[in-house]
Amino acid sequence: MSEDIELIDISRSLPAVEIDLKYATADNITGRAIYRENRCLLHPDAARALARSVEVASMAGLTLILYDAYRPRVAQQYLWDACPDPRYVMDVNLGSHHSRGVAVDVALREGPVLDMGSGFDEMTPRSQPFFPGLPVTAQRHRLLLNAIMAAGGFRGITSEWWHFELPDAAGYPLLTDRFGCYPPGNAE
Repeated sequence: MSEDIELIDISRSLPAVEIDLKYATADNITGRAIYRENRCLLHPDAARALARSVEVASMAGLTLILYDAYRPRVAQQYLWDACPDPRYVMDVNLGSHHSRGVAVDVALREGPVLDMGSGFDEMTPRSQPFFPGLPVTAQRHRLLLNAIMAAGGFRGITSEWWHFELPDAAGYPLLTDRFGCYPPGNAE
């Protein structure tokens, strides 16, 4: 697999997906915009899996919201600087599966965004997909999201209800940066 593989632009290939790239805004753990471009890109394998998940969500009357997809490597460094905890952010030296183009951060909408019991980028134990003590409705929403993403071929991780990746994500190469990031302190 080449690190120069052409990524799929999800806004063009899957218009039914709502895209709200959190790292192109200040609504994330860094408190600032990181991405210079609001581009939602995925490896073709992940884009095919996401298409199936979108189809399954639609059958249930739901819309998938993408908070992140492909992530430049420098952005991973900014996230690590903001939260140097390997439970929540992959050490930049190991490489994020987002930087391979095979991971997505997602939520569900049925009118309003469904209550998941914690916010996106809330790096606490409450973000674990099966955290006990959440309201039953939030537990149901998390289970529904897991089922929808599993139907496409994604698997979740133990620390973040919103993060899903292809099962063999580590086997994909880290990709060359496809768009730029703002330097620290210089976001527009």
